[in-house]
Amino acid sequence: MKTKVALITGGFTGEAEVSYKSSAFVYSQLDKSKYDVYIIDITNEGWYGSAGEGEKVPVDKGDFSLHISGNKILFDVALIILHGTPGEDGRLQGYFDMIGLPYTSCGALTSALTMNKGYTKSILADIPEINVAKSVLLFENHRKDGIRLVEEKLGLPYFVKPNAGGSSIGMTKVKEAGQLQEALDKAFDAENTGKQVLVEEFVQGREFSQGIFRNTKGELVVLPATEVRTTREFFDFEAKYIPGLTEEITPADLNEEQRDRAARIIREIYVRLDCKGMVRVDFFLEHDTDKFYFIEINTIPGQTAQSFIPQQVRAYGMKESDFYGELIETALK
Repeated sequence: MKTKVALITGGFTGEAEVSYKSSAFVYSQLDKSKYDVYIIDITNEGWYGSAGEGEKVPVDKGDFSLHISGNKILFDVALIILHGTPGEDGRLQGYFDMIGLPYTSCGALTSALTMNKGYTKSILADIPEINVAKSVLLFENHRKDGIRLVEEKLGLPYFVKPNAGGSSIGMTKVKEAGQLQEALDKAFDAENTGKQVLVEEFVQGREFSQGIFRNTKGELVVLPATEVRTTREFFDFEAKYIPGLTEEITPADLNEEQRDRAARIIREIYVRLDCKGMVRVDFFLEHDTDKFYFIEINTIPGQTAQSFIPQQVRAYGMKESDFYGELIETALK
C-alpha cells in the first residue's frame, strides 16, 4: 500500500501564487511509486482536492477526506507547501492536530510564534553568538506617534516591515527621516500584517539564507548556505521573484569557522523554537565585525526549482525526491 499524501497549496494571501509554483515543483519530484499524492488547494472560496490534474472535489473538513468516484480518501500525512495564512501561521497545524493527521511542518505554536518577527527575536536574543538588530515593535494604536517612538530609540537608516507575512511584501528601507511615515503606512496597510510593524536599524553586511531539517534518524542536517547579492536596495519582493535582479551563490563562499558558527547557531535556533520538518534561517554577517545577525526564520520556505532550499539540497548532494521523502517519512514516525 502506498502512502497517501495530501500536498497542501494555495492560501488566503498574495503569497498563494508562490505556493502554487512551489507545490507544482514538489509534486513533480515526489516518488509516485511510493506515494499517492493528492493536491489540496485551500482558498477563501473553499477547500478542494484532486489527484494530479484530475477534477477538483470539495474537501470534507470533518475528517479532511475526499470523495472521488465513490471512494473515500483518507490521508496518512499532510505535506504543507502553503506560504502565508493559513499554512504558515499555525492555523492549519492546529486543525490537523485536532483531527490527528501528521504533517511535515513545525507545530501550531511554533508556526504562530515565528510568523511574529518581533516576538521571535525576543526569544532568540540570548542565544550565544546571536545578535539581533535594535528594533521597535509598533502596534495599530502607535500610528500617530510611531515616528517619535522610532526616532527616540533607533538611528537611520531603518528597515520598516510588517511584523507578519512574508515575501518582503510591504517592506521599505528608509534612508531619510522624511520617508518614515510613508514606510510605516505601507507596512501597516500591507496584506496579512497583523496590524503590527517592526522597525529595525539597518545592518551593513553580507546576507545569507540557510536551511535545516531533521532526517528520519533524528539528526539535524544543516544544508549549505546561500549568499544573496542583489542590485536592489535590499532583498525585496521584486528581487526575490524577478529574474536577473539577484545573484544567489550556493554554496556560499564562507570560511570554515564561519560555516561552523552559522551551523551551530542555526541548530540552536531550530531547537530553541521547537521546530519540525524543514525551516530556513536568514541572517547577515556584519561587514566590520563578522557578527551573526538574525533576520528571520521561514517555516514554509519556497520550493520552486530556483528556491533556496532546493538549491541547497542539490549542493548537499541529495536529490529533491529523496529530500521530500525524508520529510514525509520523518513526519510519519
